[in-house]
Amino acid sequence: MNIHEFQGKAILKNYGVPVQEGLVAYSVAESIDKAKQLQQETSTGWFVIKAQIHAGGRGKGTIKETGSRGVVLAKSLEQVPDKVKDILGGTLVTIQTGAAGKKVNQVLIAQDVYYPGKSEPKEFYISVLLDRGTGKNVIMYSTEGGMDIEHVAETSPEKIFKEYIEPGQGLQAFQARKIAFNLGLSGNAFKSMIAFVNALYNAYADTDAAMFEINPVLKTSDDKIIAVDAKVNLEDNALFRHPDFDQLCDDSEEDPLEVEAKKHNLNYVKLDGNVGCMVNGAGLAMATMDMIKLSGGNPANFLDVGGTANAQTVEAGFRLILQDPNVKAILVNIFGGIVRCDRVAQGIVDAYNNIGDIPVPIIVRLQGTNAEEAKKIIDNSGLKVYPATPLEEAAELVKKVLA
Repeated sequence: MNIHEFQGKAILKNYGVPVQEGLVAYSVAESIDKAKQLQQETSTGWFVIKAQIHAGGRGKGTIKETGSRGVVLAKSLEQVPDKVKDILGGTLVTIQTGAAGKKVNQVLIAQDVYYPGKSEPKEFYISVLLDRGTGKNVIMYSTEGGMDIEHVAETSPEKIFKEYIEPGQGLQAFQARKIAFNLGLSGNAFKSMIAFVNALYNAYADTDAAMFEINPVLKTSDDKIIAVDAKVNLEDNALFRHPDFDQLCDDSEEDPLEVEAKKHNLNYVKLDGNVGCMVNGAGLAMATMDMIKLSGGNPANFLDVGGTANAQTVEAGFRLILQDPNVKAILVNIFGGIVRCDRVAQGIVDAYNNIGDIPVPIIVRLQGTNAEEAKKIIDNSGLKVYPATPLEEAAELVKKVLA
């Protein structure tokens, strides 16, 4: 589950990670009040206005309607409302959103941390995530933080360092020191970076996160180390251990079909193909998607109805699939182990009757528990479906209906 920058910073701050202070605003009028409050709390003179969407590259992104960047600087309190007006409610297009962009429903009013001092501010990059190849958490970091980190990774990979954490041991003191040393720090900045890395890793591990990406991590002109940005992805499969994280989900940032699927406890991911598929079990779903590709089609979705499928969940699955205008056929491939085939068959019949005329052909393969009963239900329903027994037959039917 992705969360907004301001939410990620709140988690970091709770674990003792120093962050660029800021307050979120949902209207121009509110942004003025938040800017005044922030000025009182931090004594900042300039303000950074940041669009809050689930995508990176906001600083280089553009608001379609106004041409404004997604991250802008207001050099006085008086400039804040006009800067916010150019961003809030607009559509921000970045390298990660695609041409459609994303609507900006809130902005973060943040303090300016690039103030003058005894030394120049310096930007770094630090992220924590799981390296699935090694089965270990890894801290990735670089001296070249900022908006061009992707270019650095592509053209100068030697500037990207990795520190692997042994499972069960956690981040060791020497590793935190090594990171600070490789970043070229010394004195108070060196000590502050060690504390920063330790707190960041604790936040990542304790929240069961999939990723914490801080870009940039800033060494200020007075040698403080702070998180200026925070891109956080929380592991969906661990959310049951953190019920308080439910409130962090922003449905407006998610695909509407995936949001609807969650309400029915369906595992749904929209894809770009033309064959909708409804399957029980992730492994069978992947095999079904491969079969669709081999037959000349492209899967339009991943939809796992799970082991407790009933007539209601099957109908909900059909409704989700049919909302995709690209779907030209639907393949139902159910293996009855825990789930009973007759329940699925009844769900197909009920969905057909409740939805009305389904405009695309349906291929049904039901094998396993109560498969014979399921076949009778389908045969006696009078529905226009294509029954299949082996996978090869289902594949041939997909090819036939798409021809």
